[in-house]
Amino acid sequence: MIKVKICGFTNSENARDAAIAGVDAVGLVFYDKSPRNVDIQRAREIVAALPPFVNRVGLFVNANPSFIDEVLCEVPLDTLQFHGDEEAEDCTQYQMPFIKSVRVTTDTNVAQIAENFSEASALLLDSHNPDSYGGTGEVFDWSLARVKIDLPIILAGGLTSENVSDAISQVNPYAVDASSGVESAPGVKDIDKILAFIRSIRS
Repeated sequence: MIKVKICGFTNSENARDAAIAGVDAVGLVFYDKSPRNVDIQRAREIVAALPPFVNRVGLFVNANPSFIDEVLCEVPLDTLQFHGDEEAEDCTQYQMPFIKSVRVTTDTNVAQIAENFSEASALLLDSHNPDSYGGTGEVFDWSLARVKIDLPIILAGGLTSENVSDAISQVNPYAVDASSGVESAPGVKDIDKILAFIRSIRS
């Protein structure tokens, strides 16, 4: 069964409602240039509100290791997500499961990146936007994500309840990740949209 990650929560009740609706993983953005950025106190409140068995993912973009250490001391995360230009050694130093995000273009060698980040728990394949690290709502060419690699693939980039089943049929990923496609405003998730998103996946 395909796993569902929803990224960019900013409210604890909203995150809890999403988890109860069937979301497998909740993403918290620790990147101050994002409209979905949360501080440590807010992140602690969101994580504390989650029911059991929901994976708590912290997303970082080219972050200073001391900041990541500070977050990890205060917020009980399960998985780290590196969404910038980090090298493999930047990701492995925390001794935690991690996802490496890749902004895909026609020139992206996904197989080589999978080899470079062989210690990752998964590769997340996302749309490329030169001005933004994710959360843009833009779809990329899914044929570029049909690759044979040893790592699980998480598919992201402009996914909504209208297009996710088509994306899954083309890519057959381990999981899908949505943010802006299930929102009523940046950082505010629409539970009805999440339910429709999950229904499309399960169907």
